[in-house]
Amino acid sequence: MDKKKYITNGIKRLIPAVILVVLMSFSLILQGCSGETSPQNDTPPAAEEPQGAQDEQGTQDEQGTYVTPAFRTASFHDSLAETNGIMFIDTSAVSEGYVAAAGYSESRLKFQVVYGDSKYNYDLPGDGTPKVFPLQSGNGYYSFRIMENIVDNKYALAFESAADVMLQSEFEPYLRPNIYVNYSETSECVKKCGEFAAKSDNVAEIITKVYDFVCSSVKYDYEKAGGELSMYEPKPDETMKTGKGICLDYASLAASMLRSQGIPTKLIFGYVAPNDTYHAWNMFYTEETGWVSVKFKIDENNWNRLDLTFSANGSDSSFIGDGTNYADVYQY
Repeated sequence: MDKKKYITNGIKRLIPAVILVVLMSFSLILQGCSGETSPQNDTPPAAEEPQGAQDEQGTQDEQGTYVTPAFRTASFHDSLAETNGIMFIDTSAVSEGYVAAAGYSESRLKFQVVYGDSKYNYDLPGDGTPKVFPLQSGNGYYSFRIMENIVDNKYALAFESAADVMLQSEFEPYLRPNIYVNYSETSECVKKCGEFAAKSDNVAEIITKVYDFVCSSVKYDYEKAGGELSMYEPKPDETMKTGKGICLDYASLAASMLRSQGIPTKLIFGYVAPNDTYHAWNMFYTEETGWVSVKFKIDENNWNRLDLTFSANGSDSSFIGDGTNYADVYQY
């Protein structure tokens, strides 16, 4: 995907435009993919343990009642990976919503996830650094391929594997770290969201706190937008530390924070009308009853759209749309 094109030609046109938080009931639009259905009876696993302990000076009023689920990890298991000695594909945790891979090559590598007619292509480092990739197409048969560059933009198959996936829950891919939503239990963004959760009574309050935090602390980075982005991977902690980023950074930071508290969150790539700008935003799932604030609306038992890039750069939070100007293409 041409991230530089959608950043430089699109975002600058949209920031002065319409209000930027657009939330709607989820209707998946994924190019060429027919394997995922909208959420019905499947719900996120129940929370297990409380978040944090009360401060010595804390009072009952300062502490919330939200119970944080156990932290969900995503790891590369070297000893369980299929390999030809140079390339590695780990399918040991596909039921948890992800696959991992690593490879060694002096040429550029790509990792391809194939599900029916749907293909997701990712960059894979050639120095053996493992990466985690989501299984966003749901249950079914997947093929996994490591492709090696041979000349120009042509790639040859270097190694492949496959798996018949049965997810523990349809939410699994959206509750764990991956290549675009990269965090760990010790990440600063996770710690910050833990502070928010400790003073919240429900999911809606956590989402509000994350929304306010990202909007108030991160500004759009035009310099980065004008640079080389062909192999760009967001770093949520860096975004939080520097206080600036492109749309992918906003979406990655929000997804990392919300997922760490057991809130299913998608990072979406797609197009926004009227200029068909290629853009990144979030969608989250909540079981809360219908809840509305001046910021955004949360529909019960449904996916909701959240665009933090635009919100943080000048919106007055007065518009709640139906989302018809957003077209989802890729989700992570």
